[in-house]
Amino acid sequence: MTRIVAGAAGGIPLKSVPGDSTRPTTDRVKEALFSRLESYDVLANARVLDLYAGAGSLGIEAASRGARSVLLVELAPKAVAVCQTNAGLVNKALRNSALVSVRRGSVDSVLDSFAPVPGGTAGKSWNLVFMDPPYPLSEEELATTLEKVSLVLDVDATVVIERSTRSPEPIWPAGMERFAEKKYGETRLWFAEPIQVGTK
Repeated sequence: MTRIVAGAAGGIPLKSVPGDSTRPTTDRVKEALFSRLESYDVLANARVLDLYAGAGSLGIEAASRGARSVLLVELAPKAVAVCQTNAGLVNKALRNSALVSVRRGSVDSVLDSFAPVPGGTAGKSWNLVFMDPPYPLSEEELATTLEKVSLVLDVDATVVIERSTRSPEPIWPAGMERFAEKKYGETRLWFAEPIQVGTK
């Protein structure tokens, strides 16, 4: 059973996506990940984007631990329905009906909708981005998506990518660099942040 590990809504059980189409983050990995994020002081009042959300457990955990707003992005209809149920649970527990929202669509199309217009700035500026892409996603496809992510980040943002330990390090776009990584069993977490191109 998946649950909210800690925070104001800690202990609340979450619905899981039926079947094996998603790969839920284990409570052990989730607890270690959020302990690290709290040490980085990136959770309080963060605007959180949970891409390839599955059941939405990472974004919802962030909401429980003090995020200002969370958007769960998922394409699969069954997963979208579960995200909506879980978002409703945490929003009710935290008495904030707008805290966690769900958007159905492909990750790239949603990111494109936030992209900066010529001569303007990005429509959204995210402080914390979770990415747990399905393993069949190629490294080239992931690199393309990371390029889009780099365009919608706040200057002090943190990006977390969850992959199999058998997967290579992601190909970072020019505006982003890795600053940490951590292995937990068969899972590896990559932590990245935006940089000003030409400053490194």
